Amino acid sequence: MLKIVKLLILNFKTINLRFEMTRMNRLLILIALCVLAFASCKKADDTQVVINGEQAAIDDKLITDYLTTHGITNAKRVENTNAAGLSLGPDTIGVWYQIVKQSTTPSLYNSSSTRVTVGYTGTLLTTGEVFAQTGDFHPSFTLGEVIKGWQVGIPKVNKNGIIRLFIASRNAYGAYAHPEVKYNGLPANGLPANAVLIFDIEVIDVTN
Repeated sequence: MLKIVKLLILNFKTINLRFEMTRMNRLLILIALCVLAFASCKKADDTQVVINGEQAAIDDKLITDYLTTHGITNAKRVENTNAAGLSLGPDTIGVWYQIVKQSTTPSLYNSSSTRVTVGYTGTLLTTGEVFAQTGDFHPSFTLGEVIKGWQVGIPKVNKNGIIRLFIASRNAYGAYAHPEVKYNGLPANGLPANAVLIFDIEVIDVTN
């Protein structure tokens, strides 16, 4: 960030001004740039998923009803625990997972910087409509840049394994509609607000 600020100042100094910039001018510009940078970072950090208790109950029932209706008995709910495995209190994580194919390949998911290469299909749980599909294209992501449902769900399966995730809206895209969702570089069907999703994910590679 400091390098960016210095670069902006140097660029500013190259402009053909009619007056000579004083030290005070440069100091004021530096302070202004730092304030703007801090405000931008804070805005990004404040973007958190707000859990609506009423909607959470609706989403969770949709998922459990779906599992019952389709006779899926081996799906488990992701536990709300910390890195040491200790409970963090009432379970607010709306993510269930079903291991479709487990691999014996050891896979270490260290942190949010772990990069996964995947192939996946995303469907709306309520309609069965496919809204995203990678096909032969296998994108890579760090866990820190994907939705919460992926962050807590993907580490349940090893490299070369396949997992199915049932994700409540609070752990996906929240209460906002996404009319221009794209995949594979092509427009896809949009997502409605409070979309409850199913992802079938093949984990092709895991790197740290």
